[in-house]
Amino acid sequence: MGEIVGVVGVGQDITERKLAEAELERVAQDLRALIDTANAPIFGIDEQFRVNEWNNKAVEITKYEKEEVMGQNLVDKFIRQQYKAAVKRVLANGLRGEETSNFEFPLFTKDQQRVDILLNCTTRRAGKGKIIGVVGVGQDITDRKKVELELGR
Repeated sequence: MGEIVGVVGVGQDITERKLAEAELERVAQDLRALIDTANAPIFGIDEQFRVNEWNNKAVEITKYEKEEVMGQNLVDKFIRQQYKAAVKRVLANGLRGEETSNFEFPLFTKDQQRVDILLNCTTRRAGKGKIIGVVGVGQDITDRKKVELELGR
């Protein structure tokens, strides 16, 4: 009595799960490449307005490298005082699930050049719909604004 006479094992085929995980990873990489190479500035913030997304076009337009902005409070650090309240309001609305389209504001680059941005803000959600931040997709409308000024004279 008490002698081991054999072993019972249970196995499960996880091939399909592994294939699904690999496909999910491929899709995530494709989306990352799409965001990084988009011809529009794209940024993301978390619930405390800290930057957690900053694509290549945002770097090109603002001259701030990704490493310089990640984790920084977007409004406090990168928006001029006279525009902070309006920008913060748009982002706060996004954090409540209220999305904004066609919000115009001036952004000032690292070397203090004015860039006019037309911004659309979309709420970012995790699983089960929990709001985790905002994604902003912009358009540099500086040249258009200059033409409008010239035509208005």
